[in-house]
This record gives sequence, C-alpha cells and structure tokens, in this order.
Amino acid sequence: MKEASINVLGGALEDCSRDPLTGFFRSGCCETGPQDHGLHTVCAEMTAEFLALSKYLGNDLSTPRPEYGFAGLKPGDSWCLCAGRFLQAHEEGAAPRIRLRATHLRTLDIVPLSVLRLYATDTAQG
Repeated sequence: MKEASINVLGGALEDCSRDPLTGFFRSGCCETGPQDHGLHTVCAEMTAEFLALSKYLGNDLSTPRPEYGFAGLKPGDSWCLCAGRFLQAHEEGAAPRIRLRATHLRTLDIVPLSVLRLYATDTAQG
C-alpha cells in the first residue's frame, strides 16, 4: 500500500526517473509505504563522489546486477535514495543534488527541510 504522494514542499510528488526506472515500487516516483523500511524517498542526482561513498558503505549502486534487472547507476542518473543514506552522505560531505518536488514528504521524518534545501536544484513549489 502506497502512502499519499506529497512532496516535501506540500505539493504533488513529481516523477524522479523512468530511465533508469527508480522508486521502491519501480514507478519512477519516490513513493513509499509500510513495506519500504529504507524509506527510499529522496530524488537525487548521482555523482561519482556519492556512488563511491555508497559502495564504500556497502551499497554498490554503480555495478550492474543483471540478475535483478539493474544496469548500475552512473553520475547524472536520478535515483530514489534512502533518506537515512542521504543524511549520512550529508554528514560525510558527499551528498548529491536533489529535487525537492520529487522528494516524498516522509523524508522529513529523517532529514530536516533546511538540510534538503542545501542540495536542492528546485527551490520553489510551482
């Protein structure tokens, strides 16, 4: 069951990426629900620095995993990140840029809006 698709700015949640297809539900949106324990709600643009940090921390997002239908991410790809991993990347100085209008409201359970705004490529609801 999905939760209401509202972004951190209070508007309708926008798509994050359809190529590669992202989201916990592989809908292209950073939607969430009770079964999404990792809270994959932050729409982020991958960077080499973030991908290296994620791999170092045990979540290799850059290596293709064809057995899961996963081609691997590269810098410039948009992807729904776990809110906790985004906060960790912020604390490590390696957080990627994000799109607030495509970042789910539940992100605010973990990451303050003031922190999200530091990395936002979109700053106003429109």
